[in-house]
Parts: sequence; C-alpha cells; structure tokens
Amino acid sequence: MNKPIVAIVGRPNVGKSTLFNRLIGARKAIVEDQPGVTRDRHYAETDWSGREFILIDTGGYVPESDDVFERAIREQVRISIEEATVILFLVDGRDGVLPIDEEVARLLRRSNKKVILAVNKIDSTKMEALRNDFYSLGLGEPASVSAISGLHTGDLLDLIIEGFPESTEEEEDEHMHLAIIGRPNVGKSSLTNALLGKERSIVTDIPGTTRDSIDSTIIWEGRPITIVDTAGMRRRSKVKENIEFYSALRTLKSIQRCDVALCLVDGAEGLLHQDIDVLNEAARLNKGLVIAVNKWDLVEKDSKTADLIVKDIHARIKMFDYVPVIFISALTGQRTFKALEQCVAVYDERQKRVPTSELNDRILEILRETPPPATPTGRQVKVMYVTQVREAPPVIVLFANEPKYIPESYRRFVERRIRELWGFSGVPLTVQFRSTKD
Repeated sequence: MNKPIVAIVGRPNVGKSTLFNRLIGARKAIVEDQPGVTRDRHYAETDWSGREFILIDTGGYVPESDDVFERAIREQVRISIEEATVILFLVDGRDGVLPIDEEVARLLRRSNKKVILAVNKIDSTKMEALRNDFYSLGLGEPASVSAISGLHTGDLLDLIIEGFPESTEEEEDEHMHLAIIGRPNVGKSSLTNALLGKERSIVTDIPGTTRDSIDSTIIWEGRPITIVDTAGMRRRSKVKENIEFYSALRTLKSIQRCDVALCLVDGAEGLLHQDIDVLNEAARLNKGLVIAVNKWDLVEKDSKTADLIVKDIHARIKMFDYVPVIFISALTGQRTFKALEQCVAVYDERQKRVPTSELNDRILEILRETPPPATPTGRQVKVMYVTQVREAPPVIVLFANEPKYIPESYRRFVERRIRELWGFSGVPLTVQFRSTKD
C-alpha cells in the first residue's frame, strides 16, 4: 500500500522541525532558534489511530537575498502541492499574518489538495485568540497547536488522517515493478529510455530536467515488467535544496510502489552518502536491490577496476554486501539489459520460499554446531524449529525457548548462513526469533 505523504510547509522559524519531531515522537530534525538551520530534508513513517503515513519536514533555507528566499519557499510549496497527499501549512501565532504567509495561502487555495492550516506557538488556552487573525488566509478554520509542549497535537493528527485508509497488507501484483532510483542527473531517465528503446523522457545534462513521471511496461523474455521512472522537476530550479527535496519525494514514492529498486551510482563520482541514504530507504521498505554503476564508458579502467570498485562498495556498506553490482552505460546502452536481467533475478529471489523441512534440516544442524549464547542465569537457549512465514519480502522465523536473550550479532550470523545456503541475492531478509509459546 502506498502510504499517504504529509508535507509540512511554511516560512523558516515557524517551528516546522519542532512539530515534525513532536508528531513522529523522536528528535530527528535539527532545531535551533534561528531561520534556515534545517540543511537536509527529513521524512519518517508514523501512524495515528491505525492510519500510517509519511511525514515530510521541508526544512528551511540559507538564501543569498530576500528574493531568492521567497522564491525558494514558493517553489517548495508548489512541489508539495504536486507530490503530497496532505499539506500542513504551519504559521507562527505570535508573529501574526505576514506577507509571505498570504502568498503561500494563495498558492494553496488554488490547489486541489487537502490543506490544514496550523497556527503554532499557541502554548496555553489564553493564547487561543491569536489564531483568529489567520481566518483571513481563506483556508478554513485554523487549528491551534504547540509544537514545543505538544498541546493539541492529537487534535491536529485527527485532522491529518481524516480519510486515510486503515493499514493493510500490500496487495500482490501480477508482475514486477522496477524503480530506477538515484541522485539527480545520475542517468535515471537515460536508462529508462535505453530499456524502452525510445525517448519517453526529456534528458539533458542539467539536473532536474525530466518533465514527467511515466510508468512504462515492457515485455522481457515473455514476462511484463513495469518501469517506474523517477522524474525530475517539471520546471527547472535554481535552488539546490528544492531539487534535492523534489528528488527525495519522487524517490520515496517510487520505492513504495516497486518490487525491485535499481540504484544508479555515478561511475566518475563513486558511492556518495546520498546513494547510501537511498539504499537504506529501499532496504527499510524490504525492496529488492541492485546497484548499477553508470557512465562506465567515461571511467578510466583496467581489468581489475570493476572488482576493486565492487569490493570498495561492499566494504563501505557492509550491511548491503548481499546486493549485486553491475557496470553499465545508459547513454551507450552498454550492459543495460544485463542490469534488467539482474533485477529480474533479484525479483525471483524475493519471491522464493524455502520448504520448512529443508530449513529445519540445514539450520538446526548449524545451530547445534554454533548454539546461541546462554541466558544470564546460565540456561541454554534452544531453537526448536524454523519456518518461512512469508515471501516477497521473505521472513524466516526461528522458534526458541528464550528468544529475548538472543543477541543481534547471533541473528546476523543466522542470516549470513541462510544466505550462504539459499542465496536471496539482492533481497533484504528478515530473520526473527519468537517464543515457542507464541
């Protein structure tokens, strides 16, 4: 199920990051009492009353001038209108209505999106009257909230989730959905064009120039594959933060909808922290993963270069050493269909189910040779049986007498042995220990 996206928008220093932290129940965003301190985009999954959604903290800017500053905010609001399910427009009750608030409100009134106007810094019932000024924005009844104290956050969350579906298991689709993800200008649209055999997207060497997000279905060796193209901005931005914000939103939505994520890495630049963030997000959502090092035709290399790069990638991201790496050139078409072939192989691995009898025969023998550590009281921890409870994504459960005493290091040991025996290449594998009393 694609989770609804809620974007918090507004000018800097109205408390967006503080409210974000309050609503997700964790201190993830950097909060300081000065404008423009949020350097990165932050998002997190959260839920309220059984409704799950993704909350986006759009952050602030460090503009060169007031003109750039206000243009950046307007552009960010337009992006949110285009991509978010609900827009939470946050204003400062103590400052009153400012001209930039009125301009943002004009943009939001013209949208067809659900907009919630929240007046922040209403820290007591005596301050409730401050919200009355904001009726002039024409966005309905303002909701009061205090991000600092948490006052009225429950009421605000009730407004946010109105109309959201209850959380359900993902519906199975008939065929593979492939998301091509990566940083802006890494070659996502060029690869899509190469796989489709025609130019469906506008591609230039300027970041963020893809016009539309187009899902296209191809037939590969008799099986349909839907390619989800992570498009760039509809209008070119001169604000770096907006390009990154848009890219993060589109990537998140694409990952939600896919079975396998093909993460493109620029061969000339190598693996960057933004690439690792994207891989982390795809793995967290239990999607199949393939890394494609693009622009390989531009890299100076010898017979050992590819092996060294693979070793370096897996050394830098040890938690992803199960992810296959392939070298391509989307521009020339070099090995692009090999990349597709690898993605199909990962998709099949993600669907795989290991018979219970086979799991028990092999795993229990390994655990007898290397048993879990004893409990603090010296009692032996015993694994009684093993079974795979689901596939796509695969979840394997080991039932034990004292599962709470099994350390994370032992769980990773079991995962490694399962991968050695049955592969699951490119697939995040969930290994759980449960009580035999469950």
